[in-house]
Amino acid sequence: MDGSPNDRVDTSVAHPARRYNYWLGGKDHFAADRASGDAIEAAMPSIRTMALENRRFLGRAARLIAERGVRQFLDIGTGIPAPGNTHEVVQAVDASSKIVYVDNDPIVLSHARALLTSAPAGTVAYLDADLRDPRSILDHADLKATLDLSEPVGLLLIAVLHFVRDDEDVQGIVGTLLEALPSGSYVAATHATWEYLPAEAIAKLSAANPDGRFTARDGADFAALFGGLEMVEPGLASVAHWHADAEPQPRPAVEDVACNGFVARVP
Repeated sequence: MDGSPNDRVDTSVAHPARRYNYWLGGKDHFAADRASGDAIEAAMPSIRTMALENRRFLGRAARLIAERGVRQFLDIGTGIPAPGNTHEVVQAVDASSKIVYVDNDPIVLSHARALLTSAPAGTVAYLDADLRDPRSILDHADLKATLDLSEPVGLLLIAVLHFVRDDEDVQGIVGTLLEALPSGSYVAATHATWEYLPAEAIAKLSAANPDGRFTARDGADFAALFGGLEMVEPGLASVAHWHADAEPQPRPAVEDVACNGFVARVP
């Protein structure tokens, strides 16, 4: 890609990774990200809880996949680095694990290169690419140099698919990624849903989404994108409740988190 990645930074437009960083209490965001985040929080006051619980789900899901023997991971939509990054979780299980991070925000790229440091026995790579073009990810030279797609892979799609609209062929994107995974691979994915929210909150959230970039999907539509996979118990569930016995109790209400997640095996 020509030029510095920072040449592509448009601070006047909110970006999901920077807005998520704002909700998590980070410092890597701009006025547009804060304004967008505040508008969403006004419609859904528990949005910061949702962001935190989604992050906790990532750690639990990645650990489970690593404990099942997977030693290479593809994390698409990684976001700005924060404690509990994927490589930290899985390399704690096996230090030789290999991780490829993917995001399309130049600020994420610069932070990832500076902060995502692998354990000496493992490997971490970062791709500046977009989920909406899955072949650009799968065919990337750095991915091929890091991961062996003939061996099981843990594919992580955490809080990213709700930024792919139906008219962008979300089913085709997911299908392309799944076709590249050999048997024994695992997928961990989360997706925001409005199915538990009152009509008033949905109307406010819709108003805070003027470009239509965000697409909420209910649990049934989300799960349908991954038909044919073998769900790990308990199947699709709120990210706040999935394998969360060791998390701080009591767990947040499903309505306050409004995000579903699952882990599934590729047969």
